Amino acid sequence: MSTYTTNEMMTVAAARRLKNGAVCFVGIGLPSKAANLARLTSSPDVVLIYESGPIGAKPSVLPLSIGDGELAETADTVVPTGEIFRYWLQGGRIDVGFLGAAQVDKFGNINTTVVGDYFSPKVRLPGAGGAPEIAGSAKEVLIILKQGHRSFVDKLDFITSVGFGEGGDHRKQLGLPGKGPVGIITDLCIMEPEAGTNEFIVTSLHPGVTREQVIENTGWAIRFADNVATTAEPTAVEMDALRALEARTAAAHGGQVGGEA
Repeated sequence: MSTYTTNEMMTVAAARRLKNGAVCFVGIGLPSKAANLARLTSSPDVVLIYESGPIGAKPSVLPLSIGDGELAETADTVVPTGEIFRYWLQGGRIDVGFLGAAQVDKFGNINTTVVGDYFSPKVRLPGAGGAPEIAGSAKEVLIILKQGHRSFVDKLDFITSVGFGEGGDHRKQLGLPGKGPVGIITDLCIMEPEAGTNEFIVTSLHPGVTREQVIENTGWAIRFADNVATTAEPTAVEMDALRALEARTAAAHGGQVGGEA
C-alpha cells in the first residue's frame, strides 16, 4: 500500500500493537481510533473498555467523548465507573492502557493538564480524566501522539500521568504496578524504553522518515536502537478499514472524525 498519510501510518502502527484478546482501557481521540482499527482488523477479539462503563464496546463510529451513546449501545455490558476503576483497573484486569498526550518526556511521563505555569498557564489542557490511574495500574501502557518540539519535551510543564518518573527503577520505587509505558507511537516512528534506563529510544522508523527528521522534532537528545527497523507500510485491508471508519464517523458526527490530534 503506497498511498497513505503520516497520520494514517501512525494509527495503523499503533493498532498493530494491540494483541488479539487483550483487555484494553481506551482513551478518547487517537487511542480510540487505533484501538477500534485493531478490533476491525488484526485483533477482532480485543475487549475495549471506556471510562464511562462500557465493556466490550464495538462502535461502528468513533466516539466523540466517553459519554457517547454508541459505546453503551454496542457494549457487551455497562457497569458503574467505580467498578471500571476499582475492579477492572486497580484489580489488575487491564492488559493495556491506551493513552494520548499533549506532552511526553523521555521517560514516558505525560502532561494533559497545562502548558506553562500551572497557576498562570499559556494553555489549559483537557485535564487528567482517568489517565493517571490508567498509567499507574494497567499492566502495560501505549502512548500515541504526533511528534514535534512542543509535544516531545525535555521537561514537562506538569506531570499528569507517570510513566517511568525520573527513569531507571523510579517507577518501582513509587510502588506502581505493571510495566509502565511499553511503546510511544508517533507519525514519524516507534519508540520503546531502553532496558535499565527506561529512557525511550527509537526502535522503528516509518517508511521514508529519516533520523534527522526525528531529531529535529524531539525536544531532547533522542537516541536510536542499535538496529532500527522500518515500520511495515499499511496494508490495503488496514487502509480500507481505517478510511471506512473515518467516513462513517464523519457522516454520523457532521464532519468530525473522533480521532484527530
